[in-house]
Amino acid sequence: MSRIQLGGHGEGEVIGYTDKPVVVLGATGYVGGRLVPALLAKGCRVRATGRSLQKLQSRVWADNARVDLCAVDVHDPDSLRDALAGAGTVFYLIHSMNPHSRDFEAADRTAADNMVRISAESGVQRIIYLGGLGEARHKLSKHLRSRNEVSDILKSGPVPVTVLRAAMIIGSGSASFEILRYLIDRLPVMVTPQWVRTPNQPIAIRNVIGYLSGCLDQSATIGRTFDIGGPEVVTYQDLMDTYAEVASLRKRFVIPVPVLTPRLSSLWIHLVTPVPSYIAMPLTEGLTNEVVCQDDSIRRIIPQELLTCREAMRRALDLSRADEIQTHWADAGVMPKFALTQPGDPKWAGGTLLLDERVRTVDVPAAALWEVIRSIGGRTGWYHATWLWVLRGWLDRLWGGVGLRRGRRHPTEIAPGDALDFWRVIKVLPSRHLLLEAEMKLPGRATLEFILDPQSDSRVVITQRACFKPKGLGGIIYWYALVPFHHYIFGGMMDEIIHRARAVRLKLTPRQSGKVL
Repeated sequence: MSRIQLGGHGEGEVIGYTDKPVVVLGATGYVGGRLVPALLAKGCRVRATGRSLQKLQSRVWADNARVDLCAVDVHDPDSLRDALAGAGTVFYLIHSMNPHSRDFEAADRTAADNMVRISAESGVQRIIYLGGLGEARHKLSKHLRSRNEVSDILKSGPVPVTVLRAAMIIGSGSASFEILRYLIDRLPVMVTPQWVRTPNQPIAIRNVIGYLSGCLDQSATIGRTFDIGGPEVVTYQDLMDTYAEVASLRKRFVIPVPVLTPRLSSLWIHLVTPVPSYIAMPLTEGLTNEVVCQDDSIRRIIPQELLTCREAMRRALDLSRADEIQTHWADAGVMPKFALTQPGDPKWAGGTLLLDERVRTVDVPAAALWEVIRSIGGRTGWYHATWLWVLRGWLDRLWGGVGLRRGRRHPTEIAPGDALDFWRVIKVLPSRHLLLEAEMKLPGRATLEFILDPQSDSRVVITQRACFKPKGLGGIIYWYALVPFHHYIFGGMMDEIIHRARAVRLKLTPRQSGKVL
């Protein structure tokens, strides 16, 4: 169910229910993935959208009877029209800050223009948009300028728009928190830009969700813009000191200097933290702007307990350490379309395809093998020659890639769209198939997959296949230069997976041996 206005826009007035679905554009993103369960808790019927239906289907709320899943690309008017058909309220949580968008400002502009036109055509009753704090009269960063421009475009249409403007969001798995966390964890002394002393007003992700979902209940929020923030105005250096205390670390020495540009800062963040430069750059540029709430009227309309920075960090750190991260910055964004040839295709299909395939028949239950395979990467490592994987990750970071430090969202749970070190999970069939596509810097496209074909309850054919589709002569040279290492890396990986699966088998009950884990 969504809600419609009853009467005027008086402050505190509650809005009534309708049967129209609430649409969440960007439901696989960091905020959207947490907003959906909050809306379900309110009794809403939710249409959750994202660019990948597979990724949507992997979310914990996907099987809820009040959730409809819809694949949509906001740059494709037809798919957006399908997503908005019959909708009441639409949460617009879209941004184009990803490595595939060379000009995210232009991409965001196009998406917002499509939203204005198609929401009006579809009879949408209201739009709720999460933007960024920052005053237009100041020289804003590209990211904040784009957030403001999207807000203006959405408000130019006939559909009433509620805009919530937030600064830094603190929560487990947020890019801003991960940058802060890794910098403090790894660097006892930091030479930083002057912007570490710029005032800002962070807000906990829990409070962001509280304000977003609360807008559904209050007619006073319709057609208005609100600043949302936590109870404190702090500097980034204050946040560094607070995190060190929360994490029981010694206070870090911070030396601000005037010569470090946002570009240099983002490259340093790229090397030291898991957050790549394409995300770090706009975030660090934004830290040069003072982002403080100018209006706190939202606190009277939607009252809630606002977490302090210390409370938000402690909660985020506890959840991260307990591997209970609900959504993660690395899981958002475009999921690559797997387009390499498949077994059985002609050898010439799709161009050159280079293959390292290893097939073994082992007397181990599929459940035991899957327990090992699904845990690969992250803190578990790659089972064999881990030092070579780490070296490859460092080289990737130096070349501007994502590197190995993204880790994984959960040590054993795995779903399509998840980031897994420098791979992206493409396909998961429990106890049957895991397919990963590389997101490291490569002269071509690469995949790694594991296929289990049970012959009986205790006998399985396991196939481990590394595929590479080279780009030009450089890609072919790259592959064959590494061929001498393949037996050591991939052969050792297969041996270790089987070895560990045999150890797991001893812990399984007879019932578990045939059970999908």
